[in-house]
Amino acid sequence: MSLCTTLPLTLPHWDVGSRRIRCIYLANLTSFRLTECPNKGPMVPLYLGADLFSNTDIRTENHPRYHAKFAKKGLATKIHFSSAFRFSGLKVSTANNSLWFYSIQGLFRVAFEIYSKQEQLAVLENVQGVWKSRINDSPLNMSYNISVQLDSATSKSVTEMYDKQEKVKLMSHSPHRQVKKLMDISQTDSSSGDASVDHDYCSFLEEGLETQPVQLISSTLKQKLHSLAEKLPSESQCSTDQLETVLLLLENIDRYMNGTLEEREVTETVLALLEAKRWGSVYSSHLLNSIGRWLGQQFHAANSSISQQVEGFKVQHIERITDLPPAEELATELFPEAMQTLLLHWMGLSDESTLEKRHSEYPILLLILEFANHNLITGVAHVLYSSLICK
Repeated sequence: MSLCTTLPLTLPHWDVGSRRIRCIYLANLTSFRLTECPNKGPMVPLYLGADLFSNTDIRTENHPRYHAKFAKKGLATKIHFSSAFRFSGLKVSTANNSLWFYSIQGLFRVAFEIYSKQEQLAVLENVQGVWKSRINDSPLNMSYNISVQLDSATSKSVTEMYDKQEKVKLMSHSPHRQVKKLMDISQTDSSSGDASVDHDYCSFLEEGLETQPVQLISSTLKQKLHSLAEKLPSESQCSTDQLETVLLLLENIDRYMNGTLEEREVTETVLALLEAKRWGSVYSSHLLNSIGRWLGQQFHAANSSISQQVEGFKVQHIERITDLPPAEELATELFPEAMQTLLLHWMGLSDESTLEKRHSEYPILLLILEFANHNLITGVAHVLYSSLICK
């Protein structure tokens, strides 16, 4: 049933520590509810992005950039509401009646990337039940066009039945903090004007990053640099290593902007950051996982050139294929040095003290390279492949 009035709707909310996070329930691609209704099928709770980012270090004009980043991961979505819908406490442009919302997974991601530890704890205590129940939810679409409120009649009757005192009385009987289902009468009166507005979407151009990306990013960059400059004189706790790392970063940022950044400088910068601190367990390191993914992609992209190298080698040695050079020579001639460096350090064979062991175990390293690159050279590799893969 479509909503035929522009009476402002008050979104239900969760009390999460000191935060008041408003939400809606997505019923399908075009409909929503303000009340959770399990009997009406699966309802996906969505949490207002403005509330998630309120009272954080993220400036309001930068919110759209963060929303877009999380939307690419399926954790946030931009909901375009029909012009029939208006929202109490939210000043939204009539020309662009849209709001950003996050899934429960997105809420947790924002919390653990941006919030303090106490705020993270509040999120865990208050909404982990929702997270558990929605663990198998699919990623959100980048946007939805909503035109129907399924519980509009229910919401209206609630508004008419209970005044503010009755609402407070009913809520006091709830033994747990749960999402508020009742409309706040004090905020639905359209005569209240801007006094009830706690988030103004009209105070800045929400599509600023799309229309003026350079100006906005440049402004933010200048603010960050000024903030860094102000910290330096008073940062007595900074060590020499920290300051040298910051200096190295700034020098290479300068080279990057001038177009003179070379691979050697990138290497120095990356290594400085990697060695800046311990980054956690090898089993759960996001950093190691990302580096492993990037390395794998680079090595996979080199497969065709490696295949050409191997084929050329086979043509040259067709007459003595059973009398090949030592494993170390083969690996050096046919495979990228970076692959060998990775495996040598991985296998603990990089030190000079392990030279003898390295010579004896290089055939194993060569086998790994042959299998990983899908290019078989040695007789051992062909025999093992036949026994393992071709059964």
